[in-house]
Amino acid sequence: MSKTILITGSTDGIGLETAKMLVSQGYRVLLHGRNPQKLEAAEQSLSALSGEGGIESYVADLSRLADVESMAQAVSEKHTRLDVLINNAGVYNASDSVTPDGLDIRFAVNAIAPYLLTKRLLPLLGTSGRVINLSSAAQSPVNPQALVGPVSLSDGAAYAQSKLALTMWSRSLALALKENGPAIIAVNPGSLLGSKMVKEAFGIAGGDIRIGAEILMRAALTDEFAAASGQYFDNDKGQFAPPHPDALDESKNQEIVRMIEAILSDLNSRKG
Repeated sequence: MSKTILITGSTDGIGLETAKMLVSQGYRVLLHGRNPQKLEAAEQSLSALSGEGGIESYVADLSRLADVESMAQAVSEKHTRLDVLINNAGVYNASDSVTPDGLDIRFAVNAIAPYLLTKRLLPLLGTSGRVINLSSAAQSPVNPQALVGPVSLSDGAAYAQSKLALTMWSRSLALALKENGPAIIAVNPGSLLGSKMVKEAFGIAGGDIRIGAEILMRAALTDEFAAASGQYFDNDKGQFAPPHPDALDESKNQEIVRMIEAILSDLNSRKG
């Protein structure tokens, strides 16, 4: 049976390149994007490659956590099983860095939204699924105030902190679930690959994005990653490696998870 794989941020860059590789090999790929037109264009470009697996599209703005909930519900209504979730979508800078929920957009999109999406899709992923979280070589200690609300940070600082927060909750959730949940693995796909984010943030062409797509394929499908839940793969080194020291401190990891859960609880209470 063909695997079903959801890739967030799959309208360009590493996400789209990964989708191309998976679709061409016959996997069912669930595309996600914020822009309906770009999402439709991506689906059309992939349809020529599509074999038995097929393609679906889901529109959601991950800076709006209500959109994340709606997307998770839409996927759950259409599928009883999800083999792999690749949390690829990321933001480095934005014209407005504060989301409608009052969060820094880097923390919202890069750390909180993937946590929420993962939690909501756990029933579909079961114990045989995998969650691949796009981390980064850029990781720096998380300012708790920046996680829960807007704080004056440079784009680079906010991005690096959000990627460490993602890496920390990846390890914490993996250790909490153990064999009762999917494998959860944080992956640095490679530094300064030629994604739109790198081009806009640094003004450089960047490296071959296929480097990032190929490691995501490996992480999603190969036995090498099957028993790697809670680990961090550094594609700059081509191997599993220690993440930032904070991500090896389980008390700090649990605190990040508690803070994210508090943010989500607060947003739910405001809705209610």
